[in-house]
Amino acid sequence: MLGAMTTPAQDAPLDPEDQKLITLARSTRARNGVPEGAAVRDETGRTYVAGTVALDSLKLSALRTAVAMAVASGASSLEAAAVVTAAGTAADADLSAVRDLGGEGTPVLVAAPDATVRARLTA
Repeated sequence: MLGAMTTPAQDAPLDPEDQKLITLARSTRARNGVPEGAAVRDETGRTYVAGTVALDSLKLSALRTAVAMAVASGASSLEAAAVVTAAGTAADADLSAVRDLGGEGTPVLVAAPDATVRARLTA
């Protein structure tokens, strides 16, 4: 895996803005009935939310879709990202997308569908 663990998931309370990312990602996942929901926060504090894209001709994870939405909206950097998924961690390609826009060290939260933070990674 390209990302590194920054702290154990249970060690530190979440910043309210990071909790907001998880809440937005979780609600998108539930509302759209998709396997993953994700949210990213850009350098100005704007958030972009997305779910998994699973078309015959286009397959994107929720996190890559959220990063693409930020880029398409003019974001030049990311402060943080979160993904809500049944998987235990984020895929390397997802972390790469976050790193491409946010730079190395951008925090990525991985949460379970019940919003429990499983991992705190860096892109």
